[in-house]
Amino acid sequence: MKKLAVARLGRSVGLKGELRFFDLSDFPEQFKEGATFASDRGELQIERINPKRGTIKFKGIDTPEDAKRLTNAYLYSDEESTKSQMQLDEDEYFWFDIIGCELFEGGERLGKVAEIQRLPSADYLVVETDEKLRGEGYAKSFLVPFLDRFIGDVDVAAKRIETKGAKDILEAS
Repeated sequence: MKKLAVARLGRSVGLKGELRFFDLSDFPEQFKEGATFASDRGELQIERINPKRGTIKFKGIDTPEDAKRLTNAYLYSDEESTKSQMQLDEDEYFWFDIIGCELFEGGERLGKVAEIQRLPSADYLVVETDEKLRGEGYAKSFLVPFLDRFIGDVDVAAKRIETKGAKDILEAS
């Protein structure tokens, strides 16, 4: 079973064992009171979370010293439990289903999705450029916004994404 990093914990905050919280997932609703996650430092159960302040508190972590031991730890989920807990709307996808997909435009393979970066304006696919195109002098990698303007058909079962305008982005990279 593959572990998926869904959050990272930052420095301790205050005197009651709270930590900075960085959501790495598509589903902030999974982080709720009572939810339990595997971590680098053992299993952790959420006692309280404040998304507006970006803080989290776990049961049994009651002092700044306790919290400091969790600094830079990651919280994990797995594909199976994520899929069972989260319902997707039409044209929504899990990041782990998108990573590894190959990008095509007009029948030409542009590359493969290596990771996804969340930026304020949109999520961006980090694409490792196809070897043939790299040999022609194109960049080793490029970013494609995951927006309807650039993304056509997505087939996660076939690990294939049809793009429109992504070749222009590659050429400008």
